[in-house]
Formats: sequence, C-alpha cells, structure tokens
Amino acid sequence: MTSGRPDYPRLEDQIDWFDRKSSYHQVWYRRLKVLSVAAAALVPLASGFDGYAPLAGVLGVVVVVVEGIQHINQHHENWIRYRATCEGLRHEKYLYLAGAGHYEGQSDEDAFRQLAARVESVLSQESDAWLQLRRNLDEKPEKRSQPASD
Repeated sequence: MTSGRPDYPRLEDQIDWFDRKSSYHQVWYRRLKVLSVAAAALVPLASGFDGYAPLAGVLGVVVVVVEGIQHINQHHENWIRYRATCEGLRHEKYLYLAGAGHYEGQSDEDAFRQLAARVESVLSQESDAWLQLRRNLDEKPEKRSQPASD
C-alpha cells in the first residue's frame, strides 16, 4: 500500500488468492462449457448420418461427463463468488487508502482497526458461503427437491 497508513499484508494476500482462484475457475468453466455445447451441438448432426450413431452416443456421454465435472467442481459458482470477494476486498483497500467512505476522518489507527474488522467479516462470509455450497453438494438430491414443510 502506498499511503501513510499501515499495510495489511493479509489483505494483499487474500486479494491475490481470490483473483488467481477466480481466474482459474473462469478458465475451466469456459473450457468445459465450450466442450459441452460443442458436443451437444454435434449429437443431432452425427445421428443424422448413417453409421454415425455410435459417435452420437459418445458425444452424448461427453456432454453428461463434462456437465458432471462442472457440477462437482462448481467452476461457475466459484468464479463468480471469488471474483465478488476479490472486488469487495479491493473496494475496502481503496477506501482505506484514500481515507474515504467509512474511513473518512478516522485516525490511521482507527481506520486500520476498522479495515481489519471489515476484511475479516468479508472473509468470514466467504468461508460460510463456501461451506454452505459444500454442504449443498453433499445433500442427497431427493432431500433438496422436497418442499419445505410448514
């Protein structure tokens, strides 16, 4: 950080981590989605030609496997959530450095304490969201599809 305010190395580490992980999941989500869409688009084409039914079957299997991998790895959800967390942390960093928003008029010490509290709150919320996503993946499908009882 470049202002006279104290650095918060954990903030920089977390911004870097969420930025890298968001990019990683975005790349894999897009790769898998392109593969799935291309394979799905080729199924009717392959099935329209004599002797290509096995190819259509293989393409159908590719679609199912790729979508299964996507569901297990949650690339889309992780990409979006990690990007939002990264940008939220950057937002806090820039407000803190500029002494703007909720940091305006505070001493460096008070602003630093508030920055630490807000950053840790964002990270705690992210951790809770990640844990909930994992729990949802572990639930049995029939439990998720049952309506809530009144």
